Amino acid sequence: MEKSKTLLTVQGHKELQDELDYLINVRRPDNIKAIKDARSLGDLSENADYDAARNEQAEIEGRIKQLEKLLENVEIIDSLKQDKGIVNIGNTVSIKYMDDPTDEEEYQIVGSQEADPFAFKISNESPIAKALLNRKVGDVVSVDSPNGVYQIEITAIK
Repeated sequence: MEKSKTLLTVQGHKELQDELDYLINVRRPDNIKAIKDARSLGDLSENADYDAARNEQAEIEGRIKQLEKLLENVEIIDSLKQDKGIVNIGNTVSIKYMDDPTDEEEYQIVGSQEADPFAFKISNESPIAKALLNRKVGDVVSVDSPNGVYQIEITAIK
């Protein structure tokens, strides 16, 4: 069975690679030093510093493994190489809600690993993104959401 690719924008790939480098080259060595320092304090059975350092080590190593697994099977979406007239992953899309034309929003469509609704980055698997993909400016699309169906119009693609 073929693994599914992790879709990332160029920026998202760089951010995950930077995080991995930081964990390997900064956090891991700092943590090893903290464990060594805590060991030098003596009795490990009641050593809170040692326990905390070991817990941090487990978190660091877990995240490193997770990032390595993600990055080994990645497909980078380069929005600069895509048709600018069609909504694709990596594009920033301006939309207007048809039931309230004064309500306009702008979202960047990214892979699920990069999604951050608070930063207006939505997953390509979200209802809005699914409705927007492969459409163009001026298209009015129906979004089938858990709260019901609503209409949006694409006003710009960047």
